[in-house]
Formats: sequence, structure tokens, C-alpha cells
Amino acid sequence: MPFEPGDTVIAAATRAGRTIPHLCWHPPLGPSGACRLCTVRVDGRLVSACTTPAAAGQVVESETGDLRERRSLLVQLLFAEGNHFCPGCEKSGNCRLQDAGYALGVTGPGFEEFFPRHAVDASHPDVWLDFNRCILCKLCVRASWEVDGKGVFQIGGHGTGTRVIVNSPRGRLVDSALAADDLAARICPVGAIGPKRLGYAVPIGQRPADRREPAEHGGPGAAP
Repeated sequence: MPFEPGDTVIAAATRAGRTIPHLCWHPPLGPSGACRLCTVRVDGRLVSACTTPAAAGQVVESETGDLRERRSLLVQLLFAEGNHFCPGCEKSGNCRLQDAGYALGVTGPGFEEFFPRHAVDASHPDVWLDFNRCILCKLCVRASWEVDGKGVFQIGGHGTGTRVIVNSPRGRLVDSALAADDLAARICPVGAIGPKRLGYAVPIGQRPADRREPAEHGGPGAAP
């Protein structure tokens, strides 16, 4: 597998046309390892593909049975911890969590769902923020600090109280420096942050899951 200096395993794999499931990785941003969905086995050790440097002679395993079980468990937990009702989500069809569910054959949460009640911030004229769907991948935080240079978002709290915080006088998007064309406003892999007046942009038949063989996915129970 060809790679360039500074490449991580997932970057090298992506360049070679190989798909490693991920939620918190984005090429322009530095390594994070927040979601662990990209866990692979490198030379016999379990590591995150988005933080492990690619090196000559590595033996990388990504699609073994035990790795798929780990990813399936993680996806089930993420569905159970948040409010991810796919048919009612504007991100449906273009959501990495939904797509991971299809790819792994996750047909339901697998655990008793928490159904938390979190706030929805629709104060910004162009962008909404739905904390019910946030998976704490940190992509919006890193994009705002590393690329946009605005520091609009950060992570606060502990344990089950951990959440994304908006850096503004009232803690609302309308008071922040966020603009609709900022990377932080467009990078969310799920339906937590998104543009207003746009939804279901990727129709059935054009979703990543639709390009796979039917036997490869079953789809989340809530997904259309």
C-alpha cells in the first residue's frame, strides 16, 4: 500500500482506494482517535488507523470478524446514547453513523435506548445545532480551531454530561463567529450541525449504502 511521509494508516488506505470505517477522521485535520471506529490490527496490535503512522512492511488487518464485531458494538452504543431517528433527520442519506450501521448490518440499537433530551439551537440564521444527535467526534471543535481559526466550539463537562459548548456570550450560535461556509459548520458526520433550508440532499439510491451489495448491509432499524 503506497504512502507518503506523515501518512497515517487510514490516509494511506484511503489514497489506495481502501475504505476503513470512521467518524472522527477528516484529511485536513490532525489525528484524534476520538471514536475508535477505525480500529484495525497492525502487526498483531489493535490501534486506531487515524492516529497510527503508516510504515513500510506493516501488516494491516481491517475486515476481520472480531473487528467488525467491535465496530458493530460501538455503532449500537452510539445509536442507543443519542436520538438518531434516521427518517426524521435532515442528514439521512449523508450520515456516516447511518452508513456505518448499514455497512455493519446493525438492524437496531442492540441496547436499551437512553432517549436523552437535549437542547436544539436554531438561533443562527444559517446553521442549526442539535445536541441530541451529537456523537462527540470533536470534528467541529478541531475544524473551528485548526482551519477556521475561530474557536467557536469546544468540549466541556464530564462523563455523561460531556457536550459541545459554543464559545459566545450566551452560549448560542447566533452570538458566535460561526459562518455558514466555515468548515466547522459543514464537517459534522451526523445530523448535529447542519445548514438550514437543506435536508435529505442525498436521496435513496445514491447513498453510500446503496452502492454496496445487499448482503453487506441490513441498515439501522430507524433508517429508511
